[in-house]
Amino acid sequence: MSDGGESDGALRLKKLQWLARRGMRELEILIERFLLREREALNAGEWADLESLLACEDDRLWDWFQGRLDDEAEPYQHLINAIRR
Repeated sequence: MSDGGESDGALRLKKLQWLARRGMRELEILIERFLLREREALNAGEWADLESLLACEDDRLWDWFQGRLDDEAEPYQHLINAIRR
């Protein structure tokens, strides 16, 4: 049970918002827009691999979002495409 009466989905969304804080403002904007757009899906537990993606370094994420993909981007390709939309 979560404290403060918040649902697991709301807590997860807060965690993702925290993880979206980046050293590169452009990345923050991309990710924040995705979080806003996908708020309901994220509350429902979808996009499970987002936390793993957000653990990647900023320069790698920026390359991927700019279309410079490598083999390590493969597991995240669907998520990268969704964020870029």
